[in-house]
Amino acid sequence: MGLPTPDSHLDSRSLHKGMNMATYIVLEGWVKQGIQAYGNTVDRAEASGQLATKLGATLKQTYWTLGQYDVVQIVEAPDDETATAFALALSSLGNVRTTTLRAFDSAEMRGIVAKEVVLMPQRSDLIC
Repeated sequence: MGLPTPDSHLDSRSLHKGMNMATYIVLEGWVKQGIQAYGNTVDRAEASGQLATKLGATLKQTYWTLGQYDVVQIVEAPDDETATAFALALSSLGNVRTTTLRAFDSAEMRGIVAKEVVLMPQRSDLIC
């Protein structure tokens, strides 16, 4: 399979070893050890990219943020299990606590919405 072109319709996901990759947002909050070693946070982020690669995922971007989370990483992985393994391995190092979100781009969301199944007649008085 060739590389996607700007006109191809691959749901904006990258190809990794011939597979479509899903996008995950990893929200990270420093724990005591991570705060005490804040000076090497860039090195740790780079090492997390190597960890992702070993697991079959790709670290696309790292952002340091203000607010509830200290670091946000964008990761592409072939499946939820790989993304979970990444988050667990990252957390096990003792610097951060993670929350992982599966993210859908607009093309993926169009596909999800297109799968709508009509189970009952539409009623405007239904809440859900």
